[in-house]
Amino acid sequence: MTDTDAARLIAEKTAACGGVVYYVGGCVRDRLLGFPVKDIDIEVHGVPCGTLENILDSVGERLEYGRSFGVFGLRGLDIDIAMPRRERPDGNRHTDFIVEADPFIGTFEAARRRDFTVNALMENVLTGEITDHFGGMADMNKKVLRHVDSETFSDDPLRVLRGAQFAARFGFSIAPETVQLCRSIDLSYLSGERIMLELQKALMKAERPSAFFTQLRDMGQLDVWFPELKALIGVAQRADYHQEGDVWNHTMLVVDEAAKRRDKVQCPLDFMFAALCHDFGKPMSTETGEDGVVHSLGHEQAGVPEAERFLERIVAGTALKEYVMNMVSLHMQPNILANARSRVKKTNKMFDQSVCPEDLVQLAVCDGMGKIPQEDGTETFLTERAAVYREMMSRPYVMGRDLIEAGLEPGENFGELLAYAHKLRLAGVPKDEALRQTLSYKPS
Repeated sequence: MTDTDAARLIAEKTAACGGVVYYVGGCVRDRLLGFPVKDIDIEVHGVPCGTLENILDSVGERLEYGRSFGVFGLRGLDIDIAMPRRERPDGNRHTDFIVEADPFIGTFEAARRRDFTVNALMENVLTGEITDHFGGMADMNKKVLRHVDSETFSDDPLRVLRGAQFAARFGFSIAPETVQLCRSIDLSYLSGERIMLELQKALMKAERPSAFFTQLRDMGQLDVWFPELKALIGVAQRADYHQEGDVWNHTMLVVDEAAKRRDKVQCPLDFMFAALCHDFGKPMSTETGEDGVVHSLGHEQAGVPEAERFLERIVAGTALKEYVMNMVSLHMQPNILANARSRVKKTNKMFDQSVCPEDLVQLAVCDGMGKIPQEDGTETFLTERAAVYREMMSRPYVMGRDLIEAGLEPGENFGELLAYAHKLRLAGVPKDEALRQTLSYKPS
């Protein structure tokens, strides 16, 4: 049984009991926009909770996600089944709500609690009829996000982020009155986990993720969760290299370039964060020289603690943080070495410091393309050099056991000998010769 089959069967059984079942939320919106529908949400009106439970039991194995407020599922199916409910805030946190299921609340009140008019559309599962109490179809046709109700919208501050995320993903604008409302909402009570969920959708699903941040900027909502990004606004760059303007503009262009390359990298989400954070060090390292030329010397290293501070706020795991900080520290080197057509030994050393050489190449390309005028032409050189590095790393090399077999005993100088052997490896010295040179090396 498919999710759609289950929804229809539930709707038929509900209709026999005098009720109606509607598709609601994102599945209606996405279908009308022509996007694939992945998750099905249905809302069951006009039957008591006990009746709905009996209906679900006759369809499959019922799962209870919150019986007290009427949310269920069916084992083996990706379908959320809910009763209409009333919600009212009971505190500042997103969990501080009193929720009461009310199957007889009616479609108007049920839709009124939703965030945007395009998400308040309801589609009768059996007839396909659209119920549109708040002008969602008109807004969809105009590609506008508009809040449903000023009072209920403000109950959940995350809706500010959701609005920016939807605008970025679907290419919508946000109605001026909704932008104004979002400016008045306090985001400080949200958790980093919830911020991460919306940010991840924007970075991974939007064709132009920059729209997410631009919308938050227009709403005046960068201060709490994105101060490092806000700090980029107005930071000057060298005019002949960066005709696009300040560091904010450059970063937005780089993020959009990175979105074009998400399918080319090994760690797509980490890569998008690296693109976002790569110039976080410029606000504190940018100076204008006596000749009037703007410089940002050392901004790569200055950006590492800034990136770490930003990521600590919203990212739980350590692997993503380590990846991003590594990329931030190295992001200038690839283009510098490519433009100088540096020797293999230098590019090998750079790639050896990278958590992912291939992704570092792509970040450097995005950095060059995310500006006016664009700088292209380094990708082939860097890709070839990354392949050279990988090939060299696949060759036999001197290991600790080789030194032991040669008669050395592990001691305080052992690590220095292995480090010297690794330098020879990066230089392409064959293992036998590298072992000979390592054995004759005199540690300091």
